[in-house]
Amino acid sequence: MSMYCDQCQETLSNEACTDTGVCGKDAQTSNIQDLFVWELKGLAYLAEEARAEGIVDEDLRVFIAEGLFSTITNVNFDPEWFEEQIREGFERRRDLRERYEREVGPIDEAALPEAATWEAAESAAFYEKAPEVGVQTTENEDIQSLRELLTYGIKGIAAYADHAYVLGEEKDEVFAFVQRGLAATLDDELSVDDLIGLVLEAGEVGTEVMATLDEAHTSTYGHPEPTEVDIGVRDRPAILVSGHDLKDLEELLEQTEGEGVDVYTHGEMLPAHAYPAFEEYDHFVGNYGNAWWQQHEEFEAFNGPVLMTTNCLVPPNDSYAGRTYTTGVVRFPGLPHVEDRADGGQKDFSALIEHAKETEPPEEIETGTVPNGFAHNAVLDRADDIIEAIQAGDIRGFVVMGGCDGRHPEREYYTEMAESLPDDVIILTAGCAKYRYNKLDLGDIGGIPRVLDAGQCNDSYSLLKIAMELQAALGVEDINDLPIAYDIAWYEQKAVTVLLALLSQGVEGIRLGPTLPAFLSENVVELLVEEFDIKPVDSVESDREAIIEELESSPLVAPSM
Repeated sequence: MSMYCDQCQETLSNEACTDTGVCGKDAQTSNIQDLFVWELKGLAYLAEEARAEGIVDEDLRVFIAEGLFSTITNVNFDPEWFEEQIREGFERRRDLRERYEREVGPIDEAALPEAATWEAAESAAFYEKAPEVGVQTTENEDIQSLRELLTYGIKGIAAYADHAYVLGEEKDEVFAFVQRGLAATLDDELSVDDLIGLVLEAGEVGTEVMATLDEAHTSTYGHPEPTEVDIGVRDRPAILVSGHDLKDLEELLEQTEGEGVDVYTHGEMLPAHAYPAFEEYDHFVGNYGNAWWQQHEEFEAFNGPVLMTTNCLVPPNDSYAGRTYTTGVVRFPGLPHVEDRADGGQKDFSALIEHAKETEPPEEIETGTVPNGFAHNAVLDRADDIIEAIQAGDIRGFVVMGGCDGRHPEREYYTEMAESLPDDVIILTAGCAKYRYNKLDLGDIGGIPRVLDAGQCNDSYSLLKIAMELQAALGVEDINDLPIAYDIAWYEQKAVTVLLALLSQGVEGIRLGPTLPAFLSENVVELLVEEFDIKPVDSVESDREAIIEELESSPLVAPSM
């Protein structure tokens, strides 16, 4: 076994990737990421010791969060970059220890976990150490499972916190939990119950950080508005923007204005078209392609340069690798990288723009439009119409089908489910899972579209806020009494955060697919089933019948249904 990675939904045989990741990550990169995460846990442990004495290193908070973000699936495939980050971590650790000892006094070295003390000068030593610190080094499988669940939830929290931080929104208590939760995974004294408590707390913090990111997006770019997004092409050179980062998109749009270059979105950047702040850019023309896993065909056909702002990067084919640019925490060996912005400045996209001018226009792969922009503000503006339609029996209920898309053929389940749901059921979605059904003609109910797309996986808070606001407006004491069923697809670690956020708000009966996470032990699965009624997806037919039964069991649904 040259590696061990089980953090995503597509892990080999739903167990673990042990030679090469299904995502394309090789063993070298996987192992160096394991070592980096272990080091970040040690840094977090020291940061917690310092915080207890009133010492908070603000730059270290961000370093830990961005470091975790870089290890999410399909973000960073560059082992040399991780080696540099590990060395920087050593330096930050020394600085924090020196400050602690200067202001407080000596640290008891013997009381520190190895992750907070281990250091090496040569890269070869990193790779020798890495197999000793991976997830399998925890012997008790339930403790290992809960440590992984907590770590992956924290990775998602860190990603959302970093997005908000870039836009000037931050909450120290979120960064503090990231550090406290990471440090807890090194504590062998914590019991299963202790870790369960931290996992549920991660859900609460996940809700808070998603609300913070929502505020960052809407205060900067306005509340998304219902929008029909063109999926065709124009006859001009163009740049394709994928990932999730709206700040990168904003700066690129400013720098391409008047340059004769169009800008298209791809994947999770589709929802950017619904923000009022981007309406002024005439060269921001539409969305190209579908979910992340179709990059090989779609990036090939696009012809122009592609900017990957965050996950999800698929290792590129040689034919278009030279025009695939990365930025932020995203890296791949040999790909050109746009460096971070200097204080108060913008990223410099000039090389990308000049490259675009030399390329052919995109090849047309689709025509028409796709609806978008149904975040919480837009949906709740019609809350009275929705409530009236529920009470009149015109709307039977809602099915939340947000989350991630992926390559597995089993994911056709979500297309078939969307097609098979009754005409009086509305689908609420966010994330790239929507590409399984957002181009279907499913009609509307009294002018309310049957697919309400709230945006990116980063916008999943909208789905929770819609439920909570409807709960308040209808005077429902238990959120599970709403006519809302949950049939969610997951792929990477931000989806784990969203799941924990839903559980923290008391949501029960979630269907999760296409498989349950491989990192959950049998006992942890049993606990989630007993406490929250989490269940794996089954066949479309059986799940459809069960979903309809759940909706009709709501005390709010008209008896005639």
